[in-house]
Amino acid sequence: MLAERTLEVKGMSCGHCKMAVSGALKELDGVSDVDVDLASGKVDIRYDENKVDFLQMKDAIEDQGYDVVK
Repeated sequence: MLAERTLEVKGMSCGHCKMAVSGALKELDGVSDVDVDLASGKVDIRYDENKVDFLQMKDAIEDQGYDVVK
């Protein structure tokens, strides 16, 4: 079942940041779509909740050097 979640991420400031976060999330099995808004620091994720969970997404972002606020 597809779900949507918006995460608030600190530390993103440029196109490279956007690509790093988006790329890390898209590598996770079950993530189908990622939209990163640098201005607001929000990352919208569409994913299959049977394949991937919040902690996996949080870890993928934090592994890139960014902080997930919520």
